[in-house]
Amino acid sequence: MLIQMKVEGLLFDPRSGMYILLLQQVDGNEALPIWIGKPEADAIALAVGKVITPRPLTHDLIKNVFDELNAKVIRVVITEIVDNTYYSLIYAYDGKKEIAIDSRPSDAIAIALRVNVPIFVEDNVLEVRRADELEEWLKNLKPEDFGNIM
Repeated sequence: MLIQMKVEGLLFDPRSGMYILLLQQVDGNEALPIWIGKPEADAIALAVGKVITPRPLTHDLIKNVFDELNAKVIRVVITEIVDNTYYSLIYAYDGKKEIAIDSRPSDAIAIALRVNVPIFVEDNVLEVRRADELEEWLKNLKPEDFGNIM
């Protein structure tokens, strides 16, 4: 089953030196943190802030390629987690058939934000994360634990 998510925020994790992309369930209480690098966080922050750059950056280029090929991105789905690595698919429609393109979740989300399509997570991904100690860690998380970039 697919659970629709939205980007809730980007946080800096000083312990790992990485950023956390926090996804929140649209109509519920589920949350999914995904650790990403600075370039990926910057690409998402630009999309969230609707910042227009003088020249297309990588995710803008991908959006432009889809547009020029008359293919429409229709959704992105985080499909699984294996050894703490997330996998996702970008679904597009070319007028005849739907295609699924393998992607890192950070790239898929950066594109989804640029083309304004829904972000989903397979429920089994959330079940795997719930089985971890992460849920307990998130419950004890305080805003002052991180430096906010959004």
